[in-house]
Amino acid sequence: MRNGFLPLLAMAFALPVAVALIGKGGQNFPYQFAAFAEPADLMRGCTDVPEAVALARTLKERALRIERYLANIEERKTELSQAEGALRKRAEELKSRKDALGTRNENKTVAIQDDIDRLIAVYDQMKPAEAAAILTNLPSDFAAEILMRVDPQNGARIIASVEPRQAALLTAEMGARSVRNP
Repeated sequence: MRNGFLPLLAMAFALPVAVALIGKGGQNFPYQFAAFAEPADLMRGCTDVPEAVALARTLKERALRIERYLANIEERKTELSQAEGALRKRAEELKSRKDALGTRNENKTVAIQDDIDRLIAVYDQMKPAEAAAILTNLPSDFAAEILMRVDPQNGARIIASVEPRQAALLTAEMGARSVRNP
């Protein structure tokens, strides 16, 4: 009898559950048997148990701290998002400025190169004695740079027109420049 009674008892308990599930179409199955305690009902009948009151108070305080912490995290996310946007905007601004400076520097370099080319052309057109007289009064590094850029035949004539001591200094400076800027 014992072996037949347990299955009947299980069926007696399972039958109402099955009817409840079938009656509602099986929707929200986990929630049909869940127990939900309302906060007001939670303490009903427990106010005379100090441990229960203290536990409820502690849980409420923890819940409030967690809510404040989560709100703080959301505020920080917003602040970080705004800061990230500002940084991206600033980076784009700096990049555009850098590009503009690069373009300006390229334009200056081209302008300086054009000026140097015109100056070299002037020295190429001068008579060697006149060019030598001017170059001897210039700083030796600048004069050497000019001599290195003029037509080699014209440069040779200019150096031949310079007094020997100055010609030796200019030639040494030209050699030093050649070694530094191969």
